[in-house]
Amino acid sequence: MKEYEFLLGLRQIQAISDYQFGINVTDILFDDIEHIRLERSPNTNKIRYLYHENNLLLTLRPNNSFFTLSLYSAKKINTKTSAPKLRVIVLNEISEFIRKGRNVFCKHVVGIDDDLRPLDEVIVVNQDDELLAIGKLKIPVPYVKSFSSGIAVNIRKGIYKSKI
Repeated sequence: MKEYEFLLGLRQIQAISDYQFGINVTDILFDDIEHIRLERSPNTNKIRYLYHENNLLLTLRPNNSFFTLSLYSAKKINTKTSAPKLRVIVLNEISEFIRKGRNVFCKHVVGIDDDLRPLDEVIVVNQDDELLAIGKLKIPVPYVKSFSSGIAVNIRKGIYKSKI
């Protein structure tokens, strides 16, 4: 019964990932399913966390049933996809601020994935495609490209605030 519950839960999370990130990214995240572990909420028994070899891969938000990226999953996506897939590319000059967890302003964005929508999970990289942070896109892509002020991405975690 445990194996059946695991496979059913895994198929459910892969379907959510397909919708949220796309099939190619799902294939990258779940390339090694033998080492994936699901952690369920003790109160509701719903899937809450996904781990890959004891590294947090994704967190399932209970309020909207979408995933939040971890720095581990962002690193995995960043190394196996080409820019600008799921990325917001910022100026090299502000890389240190973003690494510390500061928000990204529209005027600092030099490139962005056109397929992103507001509230999507994004990977923030510099012009050299180095991972800086993970966060949530706040405004539509055309506005990010045209505005010279305002927050484009709310950073959840910069790489300096992490153990990776």
